[in-house]
Amino acid sequence: MEQKTSLYDLHQSSGGKMVPFAGYLLPIQYTGIMEEHMAVREAAGLFDVSHMGEIVLTGSDAVQTLNHLLSNDFTELAPGRVRYSPMLNHNGGVVDDLLVYCLDKENYWLVVNAANREKDVAWIAANLVGNTQMEDISDSIEQIAIQGPKSQEILEKITDTKDIPEKYYSFIDNAVVAGIPVLLSRTGYTGSAGFEIYCNKEDAPALWRALLEKGALLGLVPCGLGARDTLRLEASMPLYGHEMNEEISPLETGLGFAVKMGKSDFIGKAALEKKGEPTITRVGLKVVGRGIVREDCPVYAGGVQIGKTTSGTHLPYLQGAYAMALLDKEFAAPGTQVLVHVRGREIEAEVVPMPFYKL
Repeated sequence: MEQKTSLYDLHQSSGGKMVPFAGYLLPIQYTGIMEEHMAVREAAGLFDVSHMGEIVLTGSDAVQTLNHLLSNDFTELAPGRVRYSPMLNHNGGVVDDLLVYCLDKENYWLVVNAANREKDVAWIAANLVGNTQMEDISDSIEQIAIQGPKSQEILEKITDTKDIPEKYYSFIDNAVVAGIPVLLSRTGYTGSAGFEIYCNKEDAPALWRALLEKGALLGLVPCGLGARDTLRLEASMPLYGHEMNEEISPLETGLGFAVKMGKSDFIGKAALEKKGEPTITRVGLKVVGRGIVREDCPVYAGGVQIGKTTSGTHLPYLQGAYAMALLDKEFAAPGTQVLVHVRGREIEAEVVPMPFYKL
């Protein structure tokens, strides 16, 4: 049976259309995906992302554990900063991709994908280094994301400016929003400016109501999973289970910036070295023919299959159909013409630079 976040009743009373997702009942939309998408691009949108998992690592060897578990380097990550990283298996595939928050040099938060939470907890627990303790605090924490160009203006109505982080991928611990203690992070998964707010479960409904009340006149609307997906795709952000999985390496899906091969070692490094230079890569596709491309559609050039799509749909702000795909590297240059096979039809598309949308 699916779980409910503490915001479930508010979603229902606001007209949210609830669907099962990653073990939770969450709103897929309120008034419509297109309207919610455009609100985030032009004003602000509010998302319940409480299904995400939060895992705490503490101890004098916590950073050594991070560097062992994750492909990015956390040696110099300063308190108050956030860093993205894939977490690999021994074959170089991706167990999950996650964010690491440094509270201090012996205290880190890992924010993991909801569908992978149990798998991640087991994997991390089996690979702790030295004096490191792990605690899964997901059930006591809710996460609310406010995204869009007016996000900060809305927050400033109920938050002291000293509690609002200035830099992207930074956060303020023990911040106060609407009188509620939170961890306030300048991060997001939409491609628009915005924040993610972590609070105790019992405080989330009051925080949600306060944000909507203060943001209504500035265009803030509640948003569902549908807009969250179109927004991340428009920003060309990879999604676990689509652009990466336990068979696809981060080097094959364009995440080499978060793989520090210069580190002495990390799980999966030897496998990446053995595989050598990737022969496939993640690319952006713009549909130039008629139709919409979804995930798992074969992509052809010259009558030969050269890969497959990983995500795709119509993107409201760009007013066109786009997709991401894993293709043979020789076909990855912008301007390359391809055919995507969708339910027996051939749809013309062109390789284009990513991200499709950028602030």
